[in-house]
Amino acid sequence: MLKIVHPVCCGIDVHNKFVVACIASTDERGITTYKVSRFSTFTSGLVKLSEWLLSNCCRNVCMESTGKYWIPVYNILEDVCRVTLAHPKYLKAIRGKKTDKKDARWIADLFKHDLVAASFMPPADIRQLRDLARYRAKLTAFAASEKNRLQNCLTVSNIQIANVVSDTFGVSSMRIIQNLLDSSGNADIEGLIHGSMVKKADDLRLAVSGIVTDEQKSKMNVILGHYSAVKECKASLESVILTLCKPYERELSLVLTVPGISNPFSAIAILSEIGADMSVFTTAKHLCSWAGLVPQNDESAGKKHSVRISRAGIYIKPLLVQCANAVVRSDKHPEIKGRYLSIKKRRGHKRAIIAIARMLLTAVYHILLKDEPYNPELYIKADTLPRTRNITVDQAISFVRRFGYSVN
Repeated sequence: MLKIVHPVCCGIDVHNKFVVACIASTDERGITTYKVSRFSTFTSGLVKLSEWLLSNCCRNVCMESTGKYWIPVYNILEDVCRVTLAHPKYLKAIRGKKTDKKDARWIADLFKHDLVAASFMPPADIRQLRDLARYRAKLTAFAASEKNRLQNCLTVSNIQIANVVSDTFGVSSMRIIQNLLDSSGNADIEGLIHGSMVKKADDLRLAVSGIVTDEQKSKMNVILGHYSAVKECKASLESVILTLCKPYERELSLVLTVPGISNPFSAIAILSEIGADMSVFTTAKHLCSWAGLVPQNDESAGKKHSVRISRAGIYIKPLLVQCANAVVRSDKHPEIKGRYLSIKKRRGHKRAIIAIARMLLTAVYHILLKDEPYNPELYIKADTLPRTRNITVDQAISFVRRFGYSVN
């Protein structure tokens, strides 16, 4: 018989317009009685839900994270109850026997036996910071999309500036593009470009000899206007983010000591995802698993199937991979580049980058837990091979052939 961990608990089935709550009360003989009620998702309805839970002496609540609908419910109940938020895949009921009331009762039954894996929920201020940091990432993607659209317009018009300059959106390039939009583009190139680019003036004249139609000019003006507006919105948002980050200046300074994390907003994005308190994660492995940086377990009948990483960490994982790609190109951190090259020989670039991203997240976990900056000596010692290492003849031959030598 399963142990009753929560004698009085509530399971909530969350929807857009209403929620269905079921309180499961278990007495000393192990008999459970249920009370089911439905509440509106308006603020007044959620307040009534909170009062209903308190009147029934229910302090333990479990609900599934359905879209964004769970957030108002969580915000109302957070101060009066211990709310456990769970992924819907852990609360899925049997197909064909689903109703709203049965779903709420099923959640309560699972939760009373403590069979629900709780999702990580940072404090309210970190959640606000997370929301703004994610929106900043969206604005960055919008700006990149507009830059790509402008480049497509230039390509269609056979304006080959990108083949001459390194940055199409540099000061000189934007002057040339603006001249194309304002006139026929017959202005003197030397008067538009920087002095260091005078030697490329002849190539630039050939590059801008395409034909820009009126329709393409109108489209490019719209793109440039939207791009400027997105950049302004992003700058305003960044000022708000920096204001919210002031209580966490110490933690951010520690995160910035990790190799590959040099941009303050990258550190802010990482901190907004994992929080500043590492005690909520049992070990660094649990944090890496939560971020989707570890292989999944899929074994049956002694056979291992797919070991792909999970889909978790859709916000923090790409950021860590980006930082990992930057740090492995540098020679300033041999303890990281050496590990990357070692794994790349055996498993390839993609798996090696995921391993380095996990290494960076593990470093962030330990520096926040111990409140100390990044120490490369810890990783150099871990990668140092023993001085008295013996290998067989076959291993020696394989090692030599790996470097391109032929062995007769």
